[in-house]
This record gives sequence, structure tokens and C-alpha cells, in this order.
Amino acid sequence: MNQTIHNLLTEQLASWETARNNYAALSGVRVKELNVNGIPYKVQFNPARIVSSGAKVDAKSIQARKCFLCPANLPPVQKGISFGGHYHILVNPFPIFPRHLTVPELAHTPQRIATRFTDMLELAGALTDYTIFYNGPKCGASAPDHAHFQAGNKGFMPIEKDWRGQTAGKIADYRKAVLWYLDDAPRATLVIESASKEDAADLFDIVYRSLDTKPEEDEPMMNVLAMYEADRWVVFVFPREKHRPTCYTAEGEANLLSSPASVDLGGVFITPVEKDFLKITAEDVAQILSEVCLSATDFHKIRQRIREKM
Repeated sequence: MNQTIHNLLTEQLASWETARNNYAALSGVRVKELNVNGIPYKVQFNPARIVSSGAKVDAKSIQARKCFLCPANLPPVQKGISFGGHYHILVNPFPIFPRHLTVPELAHTPQRIATRFTDMLELAGALTDYTIFYNGPKCGASAPDHAHFQAGNKGFMPIEKDWRGQTAGKIADYRKAVLWYLDDAPRATLVIESASKEDAADLFDIVYRSLDTKPEEDEPMMNVLAMYEADRWVVFVFPREKHRPTCYTAEGEANLLSSPASVDLGGVFITPVEKDFLKITAEDVAQILSEVCLSATDFHKIRQRIREKM
């Protein structure tokens, strides 16, 4: 499957000018490194991502635009590969990663994870060169009205290689799966590690049912990363408290266009505006994370609730 995806990327970059230009621009993307309470983060200045970071995702704006993930609305030059009978693997024309994919459901149906988590694990098992990610409808998804995953080449996000050194403790063993939590505040991170797809899915269901769903929402706020390596799945679940930090709508110098999603929580903050890239500090990242992630108190409650449901 990895070779098939490689061939798709090669063909699309040869035939699709928008994608070709945006992937070429990645070579000039600037990156800086920050240390946030002992956890390494990168900040990427990526102007093309204004499409996602600045996306209007309120109900009125969503209803007023054509869904850009529906097959009928894709650019004629955009080609894809079928997956699982009801997904389409597409090259993302506005990349963060050197290899960046979008995997939308063929049908126009809301962005929800509960019934699709096994699909996410199957994607990770098939695309072993990639990390799969899910952004909740109010957790960075620029198309909350159309179910989709994304995928980026492995090794891009610091958490992928650093998480074991950040492990704070084990919450529970569950058959062939283990649930860990990390010592990485102000981020709040749960990690499922499993040699069994079924056990990973069952454990995720327990986590899902342990999280609070806000009155106006249909699912708990979260971002999820999944990868398959060394004959096991590793899944990062980031429970969320808030969609966007205060700085997103602040006036003047306090404004910073940060709309955190899975990649940001994985350790690569995306700044589509140059002034934000230049000024953002480790303290800013910590403040943003403290607003959008669960507090230490709430994270502790969730871990207790998970143990009670085992």
C-alpha cells in the first residue's frame, strides 16, 4: 500500500500545479524549536495552512459553502485511491508534511470517531509509513461536516519518538492492550499500545465513554493519532477542553492565529502568519495548551473514571 501511495503522490505532483507548488514550498518552510516544560516542540511557519487555521467552521459558514471533500466537488485533476470500500485516499494540496494525505468518507456524513476508530487502526496498519490523525469537529477539523482522517509521514512529530520517555504511569492493562498516560502538562495525553486491533478498539471505547461530552456537542472533544510499528498499534488520545485559545480572537499584539489540531498536539505548532512565527514563545505554547487541553485536575478525574469502567 505504501508504494501505491508513493505512486499517487508522484503522479499528482506531476499533474497538479497547486499541489506541486505547495509541496515545493515546504522546502522553504521555516522551523524553530521550543522547550515547553521540558517537552520539545517545533513551530512551523507555513502560509499555505491559512486555509485550515483560518477556516470558518460555524454552522452558517459550513452551510454556505460547497463541501470540498465530497467527490463531486473535488478538482478534476485530483485523483484518489479507494480504501475499505467507502474511503478515498487523496493527496492533501495544502501540506504540513512532506507526504500529506486526506482520507475522506465517500458519503457526506459528519465528522465523528466512535464508529470509525477501527477504520483508523486499519488505515494505520495499511499505511505503515504514515501516522494517521483525526481532528474532532471542534478540535481543528476544517471540514466538520464530512468524516475524514489525515495522514502524514512518520517521524515528523516529536511525540512519535519521545513519548516513552514522557510516560508518567500505567492506567490499566486490557487483554493485549495497555493504557498509559504521559507527564507532559499542560498537554494531557493518553496512549493506547496494543498488539490486537480489537483490544485497542475496545480500550478506546472505554476511554471515549469516560470523557465528558459538552451539552452542544455530539462527541467528546479530542484529537487522535494512530500509527503501526513493530507489530503493534500506538494511539495517542488528546482530550480537549476548548476549540481555540483566547489569542485566536484577541486584538492587536495579543493576537496569535493558533487553532491547535492533532499535529500541534503532536509537537509541531503550525503558524500560517509570519509575525506569529517570529514572536511565538514557549510560554505562548504553554498558555495555548493550558487553554485547549484538560486541566491536571480534570485529567486525573478522567483517569479515575477509566479505571472504574474497566
